[in-house]
Amino acid sequence: MTHRQRFNKLFSFQKVDRIPCYFFGSWAETKARWAKEGFVELIPGSTDWNSDCGPELPGMDPDWENGVWSVHGLVHIGPIGDIEACVLSEDEERRVLRSSIGEEYVVRKDGTSIPHTTKYPMEPTRESWERFKAYLDTDVPSRYPSDWEQRADALNKSDQVLAFMGGSLYAWMRSWMGVENISYFMYDDPELMEEMIAHIADHFMRLMEPVLKKVQFDFVYFFEDCCGSSGPLFSPAIYKELFDAHYKRMITFYKERGVNFALIDSDGWSEALIPCWQESGFDLFFPIEVGKWGANPADLRKKFGPIKIFGAVDKRFIYGEEDALRSHLKSLMPSVLEGGYIPIPDHRIPPEVSYEQMLRYIRVFHEVFNGG
Repeated sequence: MTHRQRFNKLFSFQKVDRIPCYFFGSWAETKARWAKEGFVELIPGSTDWNSDCGPELPGMDPDWENGVWSVHGLVHIGPIGDIEACVLSEDEERRVLRSSIGEEYVVRKDGTSIPHTTKYPMEPTRESWERFKAYLDTDVPSRYPSDWEQRADALNKSDQVLAFMGGSLYAWMRSWMGVENISYFMYDDPELMEEMIAHIADHFMRLMEPVLKKVQFDFVYFFEDCCGSSGPLFSPAIYKELFDAHYKRMITFYKERGVNFALIDSDGWSEALIPCWQESGFDLFFPIEVGKWGANPADLRKKFGPIKIFGAVDKRFIYGEEDALRSHLKSLMPSVLEGGYIPIPDHRIPPEVSYEQMLRYIRVFHEVFNGG
């Protein structure tokens, strides 16, 4: 059974020869630690040491995330700015940068924290949106590299599970204007916000139209990160008012063009939005962060039916005792046996995890789910 066959059969509740072993990347600091502890690239030059993705590890299936965010180099989906990116200032510890779309942010030189935005590229106003919208021009010639069709042909021959980032109706805007601004914006000017959502949805579909004629993808990845430790960052009512119709038309668009599944990605306690996501047509839920609320597939299926889950392994067990890790994975076995579920760690592997502990996780995973 090929990797793609296994993935698609499993999420169609069909029998498979084994449960694939995946993860959701690792911090740059984690990769640096592993390199010091003996990690050697399986494919020389394949590791992006500053990226969240990967690396490829012995005993794991080919990384499903590889190429997702860039649509495998077939099309540039993000905003294309006209501002000269530059370093505004720096000291021994930090560097202040400006991006091509006008965002100003601070990064630590040791890479031990996520960037801190000091100036967002867009304000929640009509004037600002009309200016920023030019960065989403789908007719810019540089959107498609000159060899994208040759890349597409090569991609179709791959046995890596193929996914692409094909939607971000909340998270993109949150990154452009900030959590506080977008939270007020939903209530202060819902008509303008929905106009922006509609435009972004159209943007994705227009750019992906020619790509989907060339490549058969297994799933479309919607990046939203719209939940925190206390629940969603907006209510189900707001979701239905602003987002639902546009998710529906996007998911319909993708599935009519041969994409098998639509995955929704949000960290945090996402349970309150799952019925909304189901109604919109999402059929893969990721990463189901366990958190202090104790999310697990069995409980979610009791509440919402046989939903398809990709995730729900509490990553904290990876750097704990082996017996506790084994017990945790065994607790997921009933859901695995039901089908439609691939256990993977519920977010990036943090630097607390040693290389030896990660290899132990892979070994225990196969012992629990695949009989060794």
